[in-house]
Amino acid sequence: MPSELITAYRKLLRAGLRAVQFSKPSRFIVRDQLRAGFRDTNNKFEPERVRRTIWFLNAAAQERGLEHKILKNLCRVQFERSRELGKGNWKTKIKLLQDEEAKISKKGAKRPYDPIQAGKYEFYDLTVQMLNDSMGMCLR
Repeated sequence: MPSELITAYRKLLRAGLRAVQFSKPSRFIVRDQLRAGFRDTNNKFEPERVRRTIWFLNAAAQERGLEHKILKNLCRVQFERSRELGKGNWKTKIKLLQDEEAKISKKGAKRPYDPIQAGKYEFYDLTVQMLNDSMGMCLR
């Protein structure tokens, strides 16, 4: 079982990197999402889903069709999410802190709690989950 997991991880990583064409922000997002998926104890290993995901990533790598656009948008949304949470490299964190300080100094205080901002990724997550269920894949 552990050898199957390692093989699946390597194949997914290789296919993901080819699909994003080793571009700088996207390759780190693919790596981080893959690590998080394999480290999550709630997930169970399904070889068929992994195989279909590899097919999807290979199709995204071959031509700039629908698969490539979907993967590009997944990476973009995850990048923006990580920026909002303050994850990423130290340059991104410093820039976020400076932007936040500038907003506070202009307005004098932080914004109140906004329920719309709190649940803005809810429907996005449901859409990705439905895509995975309908196609039998395991995208994050």
